[in-house]
Amino acid sequence: MARRTEIRVRWVVAVAVIALAAWGVSQYGGNLVRQYEYDEEIYLDVNGSAIVNVNASVASLVSLHGLALDTNPAATIDRDYLRKMYGSAVTRVTRVAPWRRAGRRFVQVRIEVDDITKLSQSPLFAWSTYQIERRPEELIYRQHMGGAPVNPITNPSWDGSELVSVRMHLPSRIRFHNAGADNLKRGNILVWEQTLTDRQAGKPIDIEVRIERTSILYSTLLLFAVSGGLALLVMAGILYWLVTRARGRVKKA
Repeated sequence: MARRTEIRVRWVVAVAVIALAAWGVSQYGGNLVRQYEYDEEIYLDVNGSAIVNVNASVASLVSLHGLALDTNPAATIDRDYLRKMYGSAVTRVTRVAPWRRAGRRFVQVRIEVDDITKLSQSPLFAWSTYQIERRPEELIYRQHMGGAPVNPITNPSWDGSELVSVRMHLPSRIRFHNAGADNLKRGNILVWEQTLTDRQAGKPIDIEVRIERTSILYSTLLLFAVSGGLALLVMAGILYWLVTRARGRVKKA
């Protein structure tokens, strides 16, 4: 009997896992397993500052930016060189982390920028222009990624299905975007994609997002503060009622 119960539990767990995976794929448009050859991941703040993660294969960095990196899978990635190339008067490199996928070498470079509208002053982001328009109740972000890469080489491991993306993590409620019908992704994430071939040819990506000027974090903290204040008022009211009632009983006695 115990054995049957254990088997049933395992079946229930397996079905639940499969159902959860199917739900995740339906909700996120398959983005859970989406793999990019070159990816610019932007965490934008309402004040205009941003953290940008460049997640890319070594081969794509050579092809798209002309970086002097060894594409041999056995070669060591020169972190100091990448820090130098991605560092500039408007950027700060805070992380260089190599990794592997299917035996190929990739790297993540994390960059901080105080004003994203100045990011194009950094040579490795010069193929884009960045604009922020502030209106009374919304912030409009526009980015135009164009321009042909420096060194559009090919790589024997590429089969034509490789993707390039710009992913944006937005800090507040999104009012409008042109990322396509299959967005939003997880929470406040938007994704623009194109093939690596199109990026090598300099085919542009035009991005426009309109968001509220108050960040979700600020709104959440404000909600917690208001809720906490109301809870304290309720507790104070109950305490006052109890004390008043106790005093009335003492007087009657």
